[in-house]
Order: sequence, then C-alpha cells, then structure tokens
Amino acid sequence: MTTKEVWGNYAEDVQHFILSKVKNTSITEDILQDTFIKVHTKLHTLKDETKLKPWVFSIARYTILDYFRTSKQELPVEDLELEAEPEPEAHSEQDCLRGIIKSLPKKYRDPLFLSDIKGLKQQEVANQLHLPLPTVKSQIQRARQQIAEGFMDCCGFVMNDEGHLVGEIQDKADCKVCH
Repeated sequence: MTTKEVWGNYAEDVQHFILSKVKNTSITEDILQDTFIKVHTKLHTLKDETKLKPWVFSIARYTILDYFRTSKQELPVEDLELEAEPEPEAHSEQDCLRGIIKSLPKKYRDPLFLSDIKGLKQQEVANQLHLPLPTVKSQIQRARQQIAEGFMDCCGFVMNDEGHLVGEIQDKADCKVCH
C-alpha cells in the first residue's frame, strides 16, 4: 500500500481524531501533516497490513503527545485514553494491558499515564497532579507492580529470577481480563 492510498483511506478519520484532541484547525493540519510524514517514512516497516489503521492512529496519538510536550500545554489525562486506537482482532498483550490499566485505581492510573505514556518527568507529574514527588513516585511504582500482578493473574505469566515477566499470552476466551 502506498502513502497516497493510506491518506485516501484514513486522513479524514485521523484529522477528526486530532481535532477532537487539540481543538484548533490549524494545529490539527500541522499534526496531520507530521503524522503522515511519519507514516510515509515508516510504512515499509509495517509487516501486517491488517494492522494498518491501528498503526496510523497510534502514530497520530504519539504525534499529538509530542505537540503537547513541546508546546508545554497540559493535556487532560482522559483525552488520550487507550481506547482511541481501534481494537485489533487477534488477542494480544496490548489487550490485556489495556484491561489491566483500566482496572487500576485512578490514583495510580493517572500518574502512570502521565509518566510512562505521556513521557513526563515524575516532578512534572507531581506538579500537574498537585501532589508531593514521593507520593507520585510511590503511586507509579505501585501501578507498575499492579500491572505485573495483572499479567500474572490474567494470563498466567510468572516473574523470572531477573524480575522480568515471562510467559505466553492465553487465548482471549481463557483470559480473565479480556474475556
């Protein structure tokens, strides 16, 4: 598939998605252009064309995050929830992760999102959430621990001697989070 075909199929949807997040048509056009420049330069790396649409929306989401990061504007955490990407048909670790993150208490989910997804430094997260830095650090660590526990509960992953999760994703019907 060519970049022109990707543009023809998805540009309008991606534009609406971006506009819903930035609320400014000129900024939307810039982010849309940046998104499709990235699509053009990386299209050859996409191995499975059935994942094209989620891949394009993922690039758009990260381009939006880059815009907010470089412009030093605050983005409400809820604005880029993980549901923005259409669900892939096959069951994957991303499905489980999405479910595990949704099940986290808000006090852990928000700092984790700002730090690990949005890429803010922990001090910036503390400032944005109006919390002390040690509290934010603790909440992020607890969120990460709960994610690991979620994978162990959900799909039977185990922690190896090096502290890494190992295992294989179960079928969606057997998954406690996604089923």
